[in-house]
Amino acid sequence: MKQISNKLFFEQVEALIAEGQEAELRLRGNSMRPLLRDGRDTVIIAPTTDCELQPCEVVLFRYQGRHILHRIRRRSGNNLLLAGDGNYRLTEQCTTADVVGRMVRIRRRSGRVIACNTWHWRLPSACWLLLPALLRRILLAILRRIGR
Repeated sequence: MKQISNKLFFEQVEALIAEGQEAELRLRGNSMRPLLRDGRDTVIIAPTTDCELQPCEVVLFRYQGRHILHRIRRRSGNNLLLAGDGNYRLTEQCTTADVVGRMVRIRRRSGRVIACNTWHWRLPSACWLLLPALLRRILLAILRRIGR
């Protein structure tokens, strides 16, 4: 398997999205657990418009020289507050200009595809976000211990 640097990879992703195409990314990391999982899920990122950048949307954005896939928690004008679903304390701030694209579909390892504008994605997302931070923290710890 050939490997390329993250910088080169994300330059290509940004170029595809700038041309109006979609890009597929295999997830790396655990910050979006439990809804998205490292090694199991592939996400499809599409170009987005300013009006689509609303709370609860999951976006790919540039942050301190890296590309991160997290959920918009709050928007104030062009400023966004973002956090991973598995982060109960850490947040990032960026502007709408830092957003590369918006997650529109998820492909599970089984091949099942979930559109992000359907209740199959929105209901579990809403339920997870409504849980108090302490309860999310406890549930994440349990999931880590049982290997999920």
